[in-house]
Amino acid sequence: MSRLIDAYDAAFFDLDGVIYLGPLAVEGATSALDEVRRLGKTVMFVTNNAARSAQVVIDQLNSLGFHADDANVLTSAQVAVTHIARELPAGAKVLVSGSASLAELVERAGLVPVQTAADQPDAVLQGYDPAMTWPRLDEAALAIQAGARWYATNDDASRPTERGLVPGAGGAIAVVAGTVGGQPTIFGKPFRPMLTEAVRRTGANRPIFVGDRIDTDIVGAASADLDSLLVFSGAHGKADLVVTGPGERPTHIGADVRALLAPVRSVEVGPGRASCRGQIAEATAGQVHLLSTPATLETQLDALWAITQLVWNDPALDCAKALAGLDQVR
Repeated sequence: MSRLIDAYDAAFFDLDGVIYLGPLAVEGATSALDEVRRLGKTVMFVTNNAARSAQVVIDQLNSLGFHADDANVLTSAQVAVTHIARELPAGAKVLVSGSASLAELVERAGLVPVQTAADQPDAVLQGYDPAMTWPRLDEAALAIQAGARWYATNDDASRPTERGLVPGAGGAIAVVAGTVGGQPTIFGKPFRPMLTEAVRRTGANRPIFVGDRIDTDIVGAASADLDSLLVFSGAHGKADLVVTGPGERPTHIGADVRALLAPVRSVEVGPGRASCRGQIAEATAGQVHLLSTPATLETQLDALWAITQLVWNDPALDCAKALAGLDQVR
């Protein structure tokens, strides 16, 4: 029986919540990626986290047992700075409302990083920084009001960690947007530049994107016309999946990246009924019911995929009780 990965020549992976959670590798991820490579597939790590340099990301991946280098790690900071350097003249001033590594990237691109609106920057670049302060957000807002172009590496609302979700870059962007109005030009997922660059770098003909967030990873894959695998090891879970609309829906689901090496989870849908590998969901009187009691994680994922197809076909269906029975799927 063919594996999911067999239909693709490359796999792009989000990091936080997919490959690792804080300092810890997601269970089974290192061996799964080793096998994906052994099968001759290209692996690329694609992260919206712009707080750390690519080299820091590479070092962390290698310390956890993955194989990473400059050729297979891409950050939203790299994509953003590359694009900004094309739009601004050499030596242009950029107020960097982000981490020190983001400012270093700006400087290496031939631009001049500054810190205050009084420096009369040509542009503002926002990115995630765990040490962000209100005064720095003040300076970004003042510079934009004075006419600076407004850019952001990414707009993730949250970040998954080993302790739970914490605020992401989107929070800082929202603070500035609430003051100046409008939105910045954004380069990270779900916006197209990020995955377009990943395809360009790898030369992949049919890649699949693996992510844990619907709003960035799955929507980003769809916007770049890529298939996607939603894994439940990070931010989003079953309740998020069933309420997605067109353009937000993954091609496949799995517990974690090991799903790439498992058979494709296929589903058959008929009037008021959907089945996936023996797990049957049925719609009766506006409610979704399971006709079996799946006991393992994999059978519960099969049941979830069947439930999801029914609800996608009829969003008015109530599936809360059916989802509550899938206690091994987050």
